[in-house]
Amino acid sequence: MKVAVYNQEGKEAGEIALPKDIFEVPMNADLVHQVLISQTANKRQVSAHTKNRGEVRGGGKKPWRQKGTGRARHGSTRSPIWKGGGVSGGPRNDKNYTKDIPTKMRRRALFMVLSQKAKNNLLVVMEKMEIEKPKTKLMVEMMKKLPVNNDSRLVLTSGGKNVFLSLRNIKKTGVLESRNVNVADLLNYKYLMVSKDGIKEIEKTFGGKSEARNLKLEINSKK
Repeated sequence: MKVAVYNQEGKEAGEIALPKDIFEVPMNADLVHQVLISQTANKRQVSAHTKNRGEVRGGGKKPWRQKGTGRARHGSTRSPIWKGGGVSGGPRNDKNYTKDIPTKMRRRALFMVLSQKAKNNLLVVMEKMEIEKPKTKLMVEMMKKLPVNNDSRLVLTSGGKNVFLSLRNIKKTGVLESRNVNVADLLNYKYLMVSKDGIKEIEKTFGGKSEARNLKLEINSKK
């Protein structure tokens, strides 16, 4: 698949042939959904936490004697039925929400989402993305010249600190290093912007051809 390459003035500067094993992978919505759920679950922070009767203060002494007072018998003020006592069946912060997904499945789902971006003309390839010093205004002007309309976009950088600093405060714009691209961030933004060097870095990091071939062999062997 060939797509147009744009310079920083918003003009076409040629074409680039995208790696077939990364940008021409058939879609499997179930696999993408499974990887997305695992990724969001692994980010989940368990903050709700209640103390049980063994963790609250007090209760070392029996509130009153067992018999003769006319009141119900109690052994500790830490009981869940007492005000200030422990909570029975409340949320605890030791719950584990993490979900393990094999690396090959994660990478295959990533290639599927990247392929859909390219297929639906939502991939904008830049000749380069460079800036001498951090300047948000310059990056905003560059965005206006590119075919990303006014929709959300994810920009993949290749280690340029100035570009990263210039992009991070622009509305509806996300920024990541190319080697950290993932399914969840790709699905959160409509357009994907990446330089030619960024595409090479994706190919180098995720090794599209070998991963796709290994997964296919693994699936066939299970059949």
